[in-house]
Amino acid sequence: MHVVVLTKSTPDTAAKVSVEGGTVTWKEAMVLNPWDEYAVTEAVLLKEAHKVKATVMTLGKEEHGEALKQGIAIGCDQGIRIWDDGLEGHDSLLYARSVAAAVQKLGDASLVIFGKEFSDTNTDQHVYQVARKLGWTVLGSVAKILEIDFGAGTIKVERLLEQGKQIVTSKLPVVIAVLKDINEPKYPSFIGIRKASKADIPVWGLADLGVDAGSLKTKVTALAEPPKREGEVEMITGDSAAQIAATLADKLLEDKVL
Repeated sequence: MHVVVLTKSTPDTAAKVSVEGGTVTWKEAMVLNPWDEYAVTEAVLLKEAHKVKATVMTLGKEEHGEALKQGIAIGCDQGIRIWDDGLEGHDSLLYARSVAAAVQKLGDASLVIFGKEFSDTNTDQHVYQVARKLGWTVLGSVAKILEIDFGAGTIKVERLLEQGKQIVTSKLPVVIAVLKDINEPKYPSFIGIRKASKADIPVWGLADLGVDAGSLKTKVTALAEPPKREGEVEMITGDSAAQIAATLADKLLEDKVL
């Protein structure tokens, strides 16, 4: 039995990101994608509770190896990085095809865990595309794993939706995307950090996975910062609150806001 958790390194959410010479840049060091702190923790908790193997996986260049080391330091058994030059400029579909092939290469995975989304792209489409390529059931917005039986191949989860909570059962294998309320994130221990520093992390290329990059369905042609917002501020004063409110109402009517 095998649990796989996907992650990546992203700019810190507090980092000042800008576009310089058509390239996105920031000064701060990259960190584990914030949503993945919960995904990695959930994989480790399942490993400890059910005696299954936990693998942390990423697709990206060498700098994304830091996310793998953090996952191992938290408690995952091993890390795997997917990359070669054919993945340069990849879109979410090529990402999904490559990750799905890597999961299948492991041979015994029955649960793939993602964080809610990647914070650098603010998207979760890769979650559903990976599930589609695997041919597995996908469960998003998972707030809690209520029951899981790797032997019987079943899972019951609680999903948190805008309309309320939803309890869903499914047969394994499944792909899930977890929310931050699912657990209290674990952090690397000293022993875990030492283990991660010595870990041999293999790099699987497209040839290793039997994936043909083909032609990209989408391509980024340019990057630019959004235009700066400009506006004027007028402070409304008066002898009383009623006068100020009346003046404000007149201006809103004049500007056809009301």
